[in-house]
Amino acid sequence: QVQLVESGGGSAQAGDSLRLSCAASGRTLSTNVMAWFRQAPGKEREFVAGVTYSGGSGAYADSVKGRFTISRDNAKNTVFLQMNSLKPEDTAVYYCAARAGAVVRSASFYAYWGQGTQVTVSS
Repeated sequence: QVQLVESGGGSAQAGDSLRLSCAASGRTLSTNVMAWFRQAPGKEREFVAGVTYSGGSGAYADSVKGRFTISRDNAKNTVFLQMNSLKPEDTAVYYCAARAGAVVRSASFYAYWGQGTQVTVSS
């Protein structure tokens, strides 16, 4: 099993920045992909960003490209989501997820999930 714990959510004004963290523990060697998803009230969970163990540039949803950056610290089994130029439409519960294989954008392919952290952006 893999346990994921998110932190760093909160309230922000439009244009502000927030940084989310997700610490993984357990059988982390079984997962090489870590990703962030978000779910707003009444909407489906959507892919935000994902990164493989080797890092690289990551993959992003079009809605956050250029504003959000995903990175990871493999030594600490932690993935980060730096969110800049926040918009009210970024308001959602943000979830960390992990899987083995490649970065995919469908939530159904991720075996492990964190409990979520709320991000609220006001105008």
